[in-house]
Amino acid sequence: MLKKILFIIAMLYAAASFAAVDANKASAAELEGIKGIGPSLSGKIVEERKSGPFKDWDDFVRRVGGVGKKSAAKFSHEGLTVDGKKFDAAKADPKADPKADHHAKKGADGKKDAAPTAKTPGGTGSTAKN
Repeated sequence: MLKKILFIIAMLYAAASFAAVDANKASAAELEGIKGIGPSLSGKIVEERKSGPFKDWDDFVRRVGGVGKKSAAKFSHEGLTVDGKKFDAAKADPKADPKADHHAKKGADGKKDAAPTAKTPGGTGSTAKN
């Protein structure tokens, strides 16, 4: 009988350790249970939460100093949620959206420019004035 009770307690403890920790509700100690969150970061989260609950992961990343999208994804993987939701990397990462090419140069017509041409001594392919 004692073995069964110990087994049940162990199973409840294991289930609790895998349970999601919500950034809007967790204590500093519960936040520190997430791998990568230490006393300093948990303090920042609790302090920032005093000005209002986090609306979503973007709000969390914007308000908590030292947390970026990469660390947010790691914390979510470790069990942290914001308002009960896991971090959605596809939504937060503009690289995942093929339409969102922020680094491409666009010409005057609004279309992406072709690859730059090599400069040659004769001036062909170059826009430099002599």
